Amino acid sequence: MSVAAVRSPTEYEDRLRSYLFDRAEEGRAVRVGEKEVSEQAAIIARYPDLFTRDQLEALRSAEGGAGDEDRERFYRLRKACEAGLAAAELSERHDQLENAILAARVSFRGEDMPLRTAQAMLAVLPDYGGREELGALHGDASAAFNDDRLALLATDEELAAELSGISDSVERNEEEKGISLHQLNTALQRASDASEGAFSGLRASWFERLLGPEREDVPTSYHVGYLRRLSPLEGTYTKERATDVCLATLKPLGFDLANDPKINLDIEDRPQKSPRACVIASDAPNVVHLITRAAGGLHDYQAFLHEAGHALHFAGCDPELPYTFRNLARDHAHTEIFSYILEAISREPAWHVEHFGLSDEEAKTNAEATTFLEALLFRRYAAKLGFELDFWRRFRENGGSSAGYSERLTAATGVRYREDAYLADMDAGFYSADYLRAWIRSAQLREHFVREVGEDWWRSPDTGELLRELFSEGTRPSSEDIASRLGYDPLDTGPLLTELGA
Repeated sequence: MSVAAVRSPTEYEDRLRSYLFDRAEEGRAVRVGEKEVSEQAAIIARYPDLFTRDQLEALRSAEGGAGDEDRERFYRLRKACEAGLAAAELSERHDQLENAILAARVSFRGEDMPLRTAQAMLAVLPDYGGREELGALHGDASAAFNDDRLALLATDEELAAELSGISDSVERNEEEKGISLHQLNTALQRASDASEGAFSGLRASWFERLLGPEREDVPTSYHVGYLRRLSPLEGTYTKERATDVCLATLKPLGFDLANDPKINLDIEDRPQKSPRACVIASDAPNVVHLITRAAGGLHDYQAFLHEAGHALHFAGCDPELPYTFRNLARDHAHTEIFSYILEAISREPAWHVEHFGLSDEEAKTNAEATTFLEALLFRRYAAKLGFELDFWRRFRENGGSSAGYSERLTAATGVRYREDAYLADMDAGFYSADYLRAWIRSAQLREHFVREVGEDWWRSPDTGELLRELFSEGTRPSSEDIASRLGYDPLDTGPLLTELGA
């Protein structure tokens, strides 16, 4: 039996690039509905030499003897090797679960449809009762996979603990992110509490306007997609104009996204295409995919601008950076800053006047709707982080229970969440914390832009130049590094509370 070669960090980095490109392209094909079967396991099988215990130890040893610059790069390569080892052992099971969910169907009013189609339909279905009916069907079908999700989650966790040498999930993620999740959670809970008064007023007004008088006092989460779409405003924010308006929005900043050869736009509507917009940077800065599935409503515009922030960041990184600092990060909190700052343009009343011909009063009202949604989502994610910290604290005792999920999220949002949705709602690696750090940081960055550029920061080429400087650094800085440069404490939520009307 041949023994796989152990590579130096630089050799390993080059081989890893090919592997991650293949996996990203496979993930993209499944996500956009070009394929109905995920074959990640087959890709992993083509790179058996890349993920071995010997290679992991070699990277760990190189990291320990490296200088500051190389140590960070080698650390990220080691973490990629850990992730690859886990994927190699569990990819077939992940594929089986993914493919089972893709194959699942629900029957609604005489039509059989995939779960993703049902999820997309919930955002556009006009009648309240219909959304209740379809939401329950979708929720039941999704929850049927919970035993498989939980078993796979437990195996993932066991393997991650073994490979990293850190048995506690919270401690392991804190080490990787370089922060205290508990301190972050404390700051966010205070901010959520401080936003309660402003949010309550917005919620009463916009629940009535968006869901109508037939709504329950605490509506179910089946209506969140419809809320996010701001459906009563869809006549203004039409599906057909979303791409053109967003491209026009970016041009004054100096970004011609439509003609950027590094960014591939996928705006097609396919039955199995995920309704959740995303960016897949298969090989930054040269191969970056921006993927959306428009349904109509203001959320289409917000989703496009959000993902444009990711796409421009990855496509704008310095191509001379090592591959690791173009494509590998400790977490997602840094790149999410740029998605949030561009999405924030939709909260500027003058943007609504400029692109939709609204009066100042109409624009102010519609911009208020985006503030309502921002507050709703921020409070939801703050509650989600609190639940996830509790979940992992209890995990060794009870194997992962749903205790507190529905209560926390319902209290924070005024929307009733199903207890059995907790696993489908749980992203790997405390992604909720990364979103929340980006919320804090993007508000700090916007305040910085207003101070340095002016109130019209969102349509000034000076802002574009400042963003390009940040983009060029790729994934090297942390979110907390950006806070320091701007002169803020990383946990200063003051600018965020101002944006949320609190």
